[in-house]
This record gives sequence, structure tokens and C-alpha cells, in this order.
Amino acid sequence: MKKISSGKVREIYEVDESSLMMVVSDRISAFDVILPTMVKDKGKILNKISEFWFDYVSNLIPNHIITTKFEEFPKEFQTEEFRDRSMLVKKLKMLPVECVVRGYITGSGWKSYKENGTVCGIKLPDGLKESEKLPEAIFTPTTKASEGHDMPISFDEVCNLLGKDLAEKVRDMTLKIYNKCADYARTKGIIIADTKFEFGLDENGNLVLADEVLTPDSSRFWPESDYEVGRSQKSFDKQYMRDWLTANKWDASNPTPIPEDVVSTTRAKYIEAYERITGKKFDM
Repeated sequence: MKKISSGKVREIYEVDESSLMMVVSDRISAFDVILPTMVKDKGKILNKISEFWFDYVSNLIPNHIITTKFEEFPKEFQTEEFRDRSMLVKKLKMLPVECVVRGYITGSGWKSYKENGTVCGIKLPDGLKESEKLPEAIFTPTTKASEGHDMPISFDEVCNLLGKDLAEKVRDMTLKIYNKCADYARTKGIIIADTKFEFGLDENGNLVLADEVLTPDSSRFWPESDYEVGRSQKSFDKQYMRDWLTANKWDASNPTPIPEDVVSTTRAKYIEAYERITGKKFDM
């Protein structure tokens, strides 16, 4: 089992020349730091949410999944540590762009808008309030940083990286996937404020959706029942953990364990997101 990547949350193993095993751990990160305390079952939840969304948008775009069935994994991956948290996927030529889409104005976008009326260089209408739904979702891509923060880039820069035709295809597909999934999520009482997608090209040059899709780690999920324009929102994602770290002036240079009640509340939020989106009880 040749491990070729170990990220903040995911481990990637090379299986053969055409496939990889992507494994989602229970690690949780905040402010680009891996926290010292894991969240039990988080990797399984993220893996199953992604699997649901990959299937949901499969009529729009192919994805990288070969199988998520444990019994179909290569023998060396048929051990309990890989069950329910792994995908056997195709190798792709990954595009060097994070495809961020925003349907609501919040976070760094809200900060930018207050300063100059734009988000990632895109002029927005005057008078918007925090957390307000945008007239239409916007494509705000970033670089893929191997370390540190991804940096916003303009659509012209994406064209320079990918070529105009592919850049337009990626932008249009990003918006199409987001709009379809955001409409579905609203029927489950969840507002998807923003998210990011990653794409690659297969051996025939076809665009393929990859990595993770619309998980609480890659997206802002808000409960619709509590939504109110003009303030920050409660969320189903790891924002609860981030807020606790900020309030307690947690020091990444001298990391201390996260209290159990904070971990269990965070876990419960991930489980609720899974159950609402998939309509299934979490019993893994």
C-alpha cells in the first residue's frame, strides 16, 4: 500500500497505474491546523455524504468513483480501518484550481464586500446585508496551495491556467452542480451558502468531478429554520469548533486537547447533516 498523499483529513494510496484509494480520517482541522482531538466517525460521515452527492449529480457530470463497496476493494484494503470511509477512484489529471461557488454573502466574501462592494473582483449590488442570498450564485475560484491558504484568482487567470474553453466549462459546471444541489438541500431544511469543487480530466480529456462533494468540511451548511439576514448563522459544519477555538484563544503552537462536550456537539452536527441530506439514519 503506497501512500502518496496525507492531507489534513484524507489519505491517498496508489493501487495501480489507473486507480487510487481515498480514505477519509476522523481528523478535524481549523485555521489550517490539524487539531489534536479527533471526531469519532467523521470520516465515515464525510465519505457517505460525498457518495450521495456524486450519485445525485451523476446525470450532469461523471465522477471518479470506481466503487465504494468494501467487498470490492483490493484485498489489502479489506480491513476494518477502511470500511465505510474509503473510495476506490480513478486516477485523473487534476486541474490546478479550487472551484469555489458562493450563493450567499458571508465569511471573507462579506468582509470584501463591506470594503469595496466586490467579492473576488466581482461587483455586487449595493445594499446587501450579511448572509443575504445573492441575486445569482457566483464563481470565485482560488489557487490550490500545497501549504497555507488558497488565494483568490480572477476568471481571466483561470483561463490562462486552463485555456478559455475548459475554464468556461469548469465555471458553468460548478454553478450548475451548486444550483441543483442547493435546491435539493432546501427541501431538507439546509441552506448551502457556499462550497468548493475539484475537477480532473480522464484519459480521454473528459471533465470529471473528484475529491469530495458538498460535505460540512468543504461547504457552509446553515439550518433554514434559524436563517436570518443581517447576521452570522448557525451551521452544521465545523464552524462550531472554530468558534470555540476563537472564544478560548486556543493556541496552535501549544495545542491542548479539545473538551469532550465540544467534540461530541461537533460530531452531532455532522451526523445531523448526513441524516438530513441522505434521509438515512447514521448507524455505521
